[in-house]
Formats: sequence, structure tokens, C-alpha cells
Amino acid sequence: MAVRKFEQGGWLNFMIDLPVRVFFAVFAALPYRFGLSLAGRITSFILAPVFGVNARIRANLLRVWPEMPEEEIRRLCHRVSDNSTRLMLESFNIAGFIRHAKQAELSGDGADRLLLALKNHEPVVLVSGHFGNYQTLRVLLAEKGFATAAIYRPMNNAFTNTRYIEAMNAIASPNFARGLAGTRGLLGHLRKGGAIALLNDQAAREGVELRFFGEPALTMTSAAEFAIKYNAHLFPYYGIRQPNGVDFCVEIQEPIALASPEDMTQSLNDSLEGMVRRYPEQWFWIHRRWKQWR
Repeated sequence: MAVRKFEQGGWLNFMIDLPVRVFFAVFAALPYRFGLSLAGRITSFILAPVFGVNARIRANLLRVWPEMPEEEIRRLCHRVSDNSTRLMLESFNIAGFIRHAKQAELSGDGADRLLLALKNHEPVVLVSGHFGNYQTLRVLLAEKGFATAAIYRPMNNAFTNTRYIEAMNAIASPNFARGLAGTRGLLGHLRKGGAIALLNDQAAREGVELRFFGEPALTMTSAAEFAIKYNAHLFPYYGIRQPNGVDFCVEIQEPIALASPEDMTQSLNDSLEGMVRRYPEQWFWIHRRWKQWR
């Protein structure tokens, strides 16, 4: 099996994946909390400045917070890179993450309504962003016996992608690859009264121009459209990283009332904006969120 995968990936992809594999192996061998902390520091103080990550974070912050003091910008550049690195490690070296995620507190005004809907086998659409660790809720729900389906974008490198899929399936399942077949699988799970989890905070060429931090932001309305089509509950949710860097609290907000897809999606944007204002260091400011193609 390894040979077949190697042939499919090719020599170049194998060599590209090799340092990534070594990186994860090194940090997996360290004590969990120390490994996450060390990786976060290396990225935030060395790699992020060298590779221009801080420049993009700074540009995005100043776009929506032009009055932000320089000291706070520098702090957030470090903290955003630190959180992003922890999320990446938690997505591959999963044993420690799952252990901590299972202990997360489930909170928020919508938590009881979510659990009741799941117990009654009512379709549920859960929407978050690249914030904290959005996989935490799926771990918690799996512990309670509720399978939450998700869709993912396959990685270009076959070797990295194989480990990525294995890790995702170990965290929670089912998972479907982006595309027509994957969307059918996702909606089949929803149609049967299951829950699906989506992220909705990246610029999308085919999206609708809505607002995020007062700026025009192309946003997919798929989550709202799914909720309307299947008469599903639409819950914003967030896996909030705690100050110790390894534990989480999951906040489930009140479900968004059915309306037009645009109005419902704007409510999702507003919800995420509120969370980012509370915890700016936990959002992925590295995205080109306000990119426009029009």
C-alpha cells in the first residue's frame, strides 16, 4: 500500500511532504502542552515574520481597526500565528487534542436547543469560522453519540492528504471531500436528521457580497440555503481556546431564524464578527477575507 501511494504521489510530492512529516513527528514526541507551546513560539517569532505572515495579519487588522495601537498589532501578530500553529498540530497529532476536547465545556444560549434537536433527530446546520479550534464541538458531540458530518478540501500532496484524512476521521466522522459527490453525502446526512458542520469565513468568488467588520466580503450562502431547503436549525458555534492554550469552551449561540439566504448569512457574519472582537487572537487573520474578484 505504501508503494502504491508513493507512486501516486510521485518523488517531488514525497520530498515536499518529508519535512512536514518530520515536523509533526518531532512535536508529537514532546509532551503535549510543551510541544504546542514550542511550535507556536517558533512560528510566531521566527517563521511568521520571515515568510510575510505578519505583514498580512497587520494589513487585515488595519483595514478594519485603523485605530489599533502598534503594540496591540504586534501582540496579535504573535498570538494569531501561535493559535494557527496549535490548530495545525491539533489537526495531525490528534491524541492530545481529542483528550482535551472531550473535557470542553458546552455553553451558550443555544446549547440546550442544539442537544434537544439532535436527540429528536431534527436536521441541524452548525456554522463556525477558522477560529479557536472548530473541531472541538464535533468531538464533544461524538462523545454524546451524535455524528456530525463535515466537508473538506483535499490537499494537493497525496502523502500529506492521506494523513490529513486519517486524522480527520479519527477526530470525528463522517467527512466528505469537496465536490458533487461529497456534497451529496453531506446533504444525505442532513436530510436523515443529522448534523453537519461548515466553515463560512473565507472569500468565495461565487459568494454574495455581504458585510464583515463593515467591509464588503464575498460570502457563500450555502449554509443558509441548506437550512431553508431541509427546514434545519442553523446554529453559530465556536470552539474557544482557553488561556492555557490546550483546553476549550464551546459556545453554541441561539439558532438563526429562517429568512432569506442573504439575511441569514449576514447574521452568521455578524455572529463571527462579535466573537472575533471578543477574542481577536483566535481568528485566522492570515486569510485574504476581503478579497474581491468583481
